[in-house]
Order: sequence, then C-alpha cells, then structure tokens
Amino acid sequence: MVNVIAFQKRKSLEGREYFAIQLQSDEIEFNVSETTGRHYATLKRCWMSTTFDEATCKMMIGKQMPGTIIKQECEPYSYVNEDTGEEVMINFRNTFVPIESGERKIVGEALDA
Repeated sequence: MVNVIAFQKRKSLEGREYFAIQLQSDEIEFNVSETTGRHYATLKRCWMSTTFDEATCKMMIGKQMPGTIIKQECEPYSYVNEDTGEEVMINFRNTFVPIESGERKIVGEALDA
C-alpha cells in the first residue's frame, strides 16, 4: 500500500495547470549512508499526475492506495540535495505501480513528461 501525503499545483510543458499527488510507501527500507557508512531507514516516495482539482487533492491526503513504488531506470538527470546543496547525477525515478483488476486504460502522454 501507498499513502497520499501531499499535493502541488504544476504546469505542463504546454502551459496547462494540473495537480500532482505525492505518494509514500509503507514498506521501510534500510540503506547505508555513502558519507557515514551508517544504516538508516527510509520510505520510497514519488509524484503522480492527476486530473483532480485542489479540493479533491486535499481530500486525498491520508488516503491509502493499493500498489507499490519501484525504482525505475531512466535517462540521467542532475539533482540538488536541498540539505547539503550537493549536485548529483541520478539515473532512476521512483514510480508508482498500482495493483489493478481488469483492463488498463492507456491515454496520451503524461502531463509532466
């Protein structure tokens, strides 16, 4: 399961405004810090585009959805750590994978692609 923990208004490449929700897994992962060598616990997070209005996004905060968040390889991009200011190159994105029953409906390109 994943939890809806936040939302934000965004603009598509074409200039259309839409809302995205932030999802957080409920499966704890244990990693080792590259800096200190010490273990730490973390939860995966990702953003998902929606067709929701702001009121619906507010209502979704705290809701659970069946699925998981996976690490998916992608083209490398730079990321700046807000805490340290360090810029790093990353070649993955966290992506939500729903648990579904029935057929999936495929629609055009993603809003934030």
